[in-house]
Amino acid sequence: MTEKIVGVIGAGVMGSGVAQNLAQSDFKVVLVDVAESALERAKKEIYNNVRFQGFMKKDKSQLDNPDNIIDRILFTKDYEELKNSYYVVENVVEKWEAKSEVYPRIDEICPQDTVFAVDTSCYSITRVGALTKRPDKIIGIHFMNPVPMKPTVEVIKGWHTSEETIKITTELLAAMGKDWVIVNDSPGFVSNRVLMLTINEAVFLLQEQVATAKQVDDIFKKCFGHKMGPLETADLIGLDTILYSIEVLHESFNDSKYRPCALLKKMVDAGLLGRKSGKGFYSY
Repeated sequence: MTEKIVGVIGAGVMGSGVAQNLAQSDFKVVLVDVAESALERAKKEIYNNVRFQGFMKKDKSQLDNPDNIIDRILFTKDYEELKNSYYVVENVVEKWEAKSEVYPRIDEICPQDTVFAVDTSCYSITRVGALTKRPDKIIGIHFMNPVPMKPTVEVIKGWHTSEETIKITTELLAAMGKDWVIVNDSPGFVSNRVLMLTINEAVFLLQEQVATAKQVDDIFKKCFGHKMGPLETADLIGLDTILYSIEVLHESFNDSKYRPCALLKKMVDAGLLGRKSGKGFYSY
């Protein structure tokens, strides 16, 4: 049987996590990014993450060799390398201008039966499908960060998404060791319509000096039993991604409840993006 190849577009935090998870699940992976620096960074992060997982495992007989995992991934700037992929997961930045350039391009390169998964926080899957000649083969997968460690994903069915596409997607996710919850298409879906509002409101509390970041997070962890508070979660996701997501919700629903907090905008302008920049609501 021919080895299945999965394309991953975007070598940022989410894309590299998806590529790692796929490679550790015995898929061949083509990881595409327009920036050579992003590809080099992804290669180092994947290697180090696999090594770290090895240190944490009690059963050393089940360890993945980092070199073997890296060998299963082709790191490239050439979109044409996606031509043999049976499935593609897109993870570019949460900007419509960036996403809308990708889909017509891969629509021409990939076989007609290739499924495209949109790894997005907020954008409508139906809207993305309209960019292609295969809207029935477009589906949303909202992976959680860090991808290899999170056992469940949110799967989003667009207006035209076929049952066959859902079947292919859930088979892929099962092979990756994931469980899933399937929901219908709406900007923000379930998770981010709730989460982004929560984070945005938590930033308002900080801006209004009602509480410190630690106090806000402690209430969620100690009172509600959450593993992370909303501001810690924002730092993990990236404050720029949070801002882009809340802006998409504000634009999509034209509802003032999604108005981004001014402090959030100011922190993004200042480059305080959370863990990936070394400082956000906390220092790292």
